Amino acid sequence: MSDQPVIGISAYCVPARWGRWNRPAVLLPRRYSDMVAAAGALPVLLPPLPRVSDVLSRLDGLVLSGGGDIDPAAYGAEMDPSCGPPDPARDSAELELCQRALADGVPVLGICRGLQVINVALGGTLHQHLPDLVRHEGHSPDPGGYGTHKVSVAPSSQLAGLLGRPEAAVPTHHHQAIDALGTGLAAVAWTDDGVIEAAEASGPLGPASLVAAVQWHPEAGDDPSLFTALAAAADRYRADQ
Repeated sequence: MSDQPVIGISAYCVPARWGRWNRPAVLLPRRYSDMVAAAGALPVLLPPLPRVSDVLSRLDGLVLSGGGDIDPAAYGAEMDPSCGPPDPARDSAELELCQRALADGVPVLGICRGLQVINVALGGTLHQHLPDLVRHEGHSPDPGGYGTHKVSVAPSSQLAGLLGRPEAAVPTHHHQAIDALGTGLAAVAWTDDGVIEAAEASGPLGPASLVAAVQWHPEAGDDPSLFTALAAAADRYRADQ
């Protein structure tokens, strides 16, 4: 049996083409699994299937990955025309994964959409189109890639300790963000325009040693600190079981 912690990463189902084939596929950008593996853990992709959360009893950590927009109905809002098409299977699978992981104390790292999933799972809401709020495209300047912007981190936060600094230039690609915070979450990083860029547990959400989420894409950058922290928390969680 491997002595490495096992970390699940939520994946999605989309049409994909390889060779002569063009079929629906469960996939995820490779950098997610590469960063988890580089941090010393074994990555496992989790497809958006009913009851996929049952696998949590075999996992030591969870990454809720980036991707498309959450159906606004999940937080009691009407869909804005700018909102992407809903993916009910993914929404259902990830919200259940998140809720069960928090309840069971599994360490969780949310990335981009993953931050939004955690917030919605805890009763929060989202801004559906940031350019309408901040009047610029700086959070998603490249339709097919990542921009970069600065985030300021609360000095006393767990996140500041993980990153080792109160400011960072981070890879960004998102058009939605937290509006009202979910219960038990604290905002701990912001851009200069006031958009919440990270949140973490503000109080007891179960015995989890790590509940952290960022709006940016650390898997697309060269700072492994969040994945290293998740792997370490997963190792501690495994030892306690």
